[in-house]
Amino acid sequence: MKRRQFVGAAALAPWGVRAATDAASGPLVKARVDTSRLPAPGSYKLARIMAAPAGIVLDTQGRTQRLHTALLGRLSVVSFIYTYCRDPDGCPKAWAALDGLHASLRADPALARHAQIVSISFDPTHDTPEVMRLHASARSNDPAVRWRFFTTSSVGTLLPLLRGFGQDVSVETDAAGRPTRTLNHLLKLFLVDAQLQIREIYGVATLAPQALLNDLRTLDLEQRAAP
Repeated sequence: MKRRQFVGAAALAPWGVRAATDAASGPLVKARVDTSRLPAPGSYKLARIMAAPAGIVLDTQGRTQRLHTALLGRLSVVSFIYTYCRDPDGCPKAWAALDGLHASLRADPALARHAQIVSISFDPTHDTPEVMRLHASARSNDPAVRWRFFTTSSVGTLLPLLRGFGQDVSVETDAAGRPTRTLNHLLKLFLVDAQLQIREIYGVATLAPQALLNDLRTLDLEQRAAP
């Protein structure tokens, strides 16, 4: 299994709401992936790290769906996002990588038929289905590449998904101790195979469209070779 390092990323709240400060303790590691040194697809194995969590999400039309149903049968790159994040080492960095992957999948229709991108909101209070629909724009309607956008009905519904993915996060609570908002997180993206197993986890220092694409191709080759 390829071993990768995780570093912090910041996410900013909507105007007038206390900002999340997601920088990790100590100096941030800013690194670019040397794509010329990435192993060729199919020349390595990706370990089965753990099962992707079950849970309930809402699509951009407000319809309830089981996350497992959305993931089953596809190779998925899953990310958690704030639609309003502006930190260059936070969600915009992940968004740029996913946009690059989206372009690569458009150029590879055979792989695109088996793959998808899945973005889930960190902040269901702000990121309603309508907000997620506006944020998705035309990406969610691209017939060539499936890019799905989800939120949840509440922070309480979201937290089991975050814990199940191992997505580090801190939580703001009200006077009664009820969760009201996620504040801090480490930037991570998750590669999930068609059998709902998490096969890779990406952080700031390892995130690049080519790395995502190579790993998707590796899993696609593995799936094709399976009896």
